[in-house]
Amino acid sequence: MFGKKNKQETTTDHQSSTAEPVAIKAVVMSDLGNIRTNNEDMGLFFKIADENSLREKGYMLIVADGMGGHNAGEVASSMATDIICREYFNQKSGSVEKNLEKALAVANKTIFEKASSQSAYQGMGTTCTVLVVIGQDVYYAHAGDSRAYIQKNSSIMQITEDHTYVQQLVNNGDITAAEAAVHPKRNILTNAMGTKPEMRIDTGKCKHRFENNDRLLLCSDGLYDYLNDEELNKILGDGNLKNAASSMIELAKARGGHDNITVVLAETDNNTEETELKLTRDVELLKMTRDADLPTEL
Repeated sequence: MFGKKNKQETTTDHQSSTAEPVAIKAVVMSDLGNIRTNNEDMGLFFKIADENSLREKGYMLIVADGMGGHNAGEVASSMATDIICREYFNQKSGSVEKNLEKALAVANKTIFEKASSQSAYQGMGTTCTVLVVIGQDVYYAHAGDSRAYIQKNSSIMQITEDHTYVQQLVNNGDITAAEAAVHPKRNILTNAMGTKPEMRIDTGKCKHRFENNDRLLLCSDGLYDYLNDEELNKILGDGNLKNAASSMIELAKARGGHDNITVVLAETDNNTEETELKLTRDVELLKMTRDADLPTEL
């Protein structure tokens, strides 16, 4: 186990089927919070410009929460999002889950090697939570304690499971989920990207379909440390995505805001003109070697 910033569902391996792409509106917001002077979080929404590739590969949403200090956390989270995007979208075959697992494994190896070879980056790492939406199917890949949720029928369900010390206590029946939410050791990670040569990667397919009026939420712990699921659900169900994201961040800051706060929200939407285009990225399918020295700035 290691401290953070000072601080399953598994499906069978199957070939992913193509599905008609559904227009998605997404909003990404990230805030320093009240204490930190640099932002080690990354939140991104990726889409493929090519319709055929979009039909096969879907949309990707990512939140990565870096750690390491001296800007190293920013490097780790930036590398993670860049590598995972390019590795996943360049895979030519295999199931969505397997391709996501490969992408996260490559990112982990690359970040670990950079941290091991350069003293300025020693000890850096990042959490990483990824959702891929293909039609109405939502797939996930996850390491660390950033979270993904789906809101359906006015209820919110957590898709990912935290890789933390207190989550292990919950799984063992030693404490309740309510006790874990306020436990003094709730931010101690048991797994993160870039901190060791191999890491645990949770992958799977969400049991809930992503349908009209549903919403997806990805966030760093800087958000859910201050807002419980009931509060997240209420805010997520009120108003448009941009207002919901802003309200979540402002409430987290009002209650302390001791960490960076990042929110990625998405919903199906046929009015693509309203999509927050400046917060999305069209993926260019350029082949990247696994040992590439990736830029630290995107």
